[in-house]
Amino acid sequence: MSSKQTILSALSQSALDNHAMPEIDVVANNDDLVGQFNASLQSVAATLHSDGGLASLQQAVDDLIKQNMQVISLIEGIKGNRSVPTTAHLLADIDYAVIPGDLGVAENGAIWVNQPSHRVTPFICENLILALSKDNIVANMHQAVKQVSLQQGDLGLFISGPSKTADIEQALVVGAHGACSLNVYLY
Repeated sequence: MSSKQTILSALSQSALDNHAMPEIDVVANNDDLVGQFNASLQSVAATLHSDGGLASLQQAVDDLIKQNMQVISLIEGIKGNRSVPTTAHLLADIDYAVIPGDLGVAENGAIWVNQPSHRVTPFICENLILALSKDNIVANMHQAVKQVSLQQGDLGLFISGPSKTADIEQALVVGAHGACSLNVYLY
């Protein structure tokens, strides 16, 4: 048997073996999850709006529309000025996308977003607004991964702040590969 075949055989056998993941006992800091979440969002250049709930979000959307911004909302009860298009290509000129978040993580400001109507929506808009229930914030990623699930073919992702990248000279560029800003509204 060739060395290539030996390696592939070992990999195949390893995939068949049922290896249990080790238990990791992490003590969660559940004190002031909203405060921790806010601090984490600030550290990744995102903004938390924790007062006013969905009414505050609708007011912000109305203000954006008055400024002639193109706003699409995927949240029931929040009305933008653009309807959900039939194809993702029609999202190219969206200034703001308003999307529901399913779960927030206090330790890093990440928000789990499950299956937006078009997979490209959180990435193609110029600015992203996520709405999240205060009751859906957990202390850490260990708690978060126990609560998220995907079916085959579904899209789910953690979003933490606007798009950021740095070149060799370490010059930070925000929005190069996605949204230029992230605002999170708690309700």
